[in-house]
Amino acid sequence: MKKSSLAENIVYNENKAAISVLFETETTKEIRVVMKKEQLMKEHKTAFPITVEIFEGAIDFGVEGTVYKLIKGDLVSLEASVPHDLVAVEDSIVRLTLSKLDTVDRVVKVAES
Repeated sequence: MKKSSLAENIVYNENKAAISVLFETETTKEIRVVMKKEQLMKEHKTAFPITVEIFEGAIDFGVEGTVYKLIKGDLVSLEASVPHDLVAVEDSIVRLTLSKLDTVDRVVKVAES
């Protein structure tokens, strides 16, 4: 069994989203993305499917030019190679599920750009 918390030890970065690995399983990597209001993760895409959960707050989730308002409790999945972006409408905590084959460094680079 692996255990972690989306709600403990929250640290907001001033200029970019804060990315942390909660844990890895045999098939996935569970990532926490902490975003202050108005922070952006520019358009990007992945080589593998992803799942995004809004644990706290609200984000505008852009998918191929359409913006979806996601709020606490919303859960979405995207197939590989789908362009998407995130803008925090308020301070937010996002759970990102990556394929084990994907890299956390890729997510960090998106947050930094």
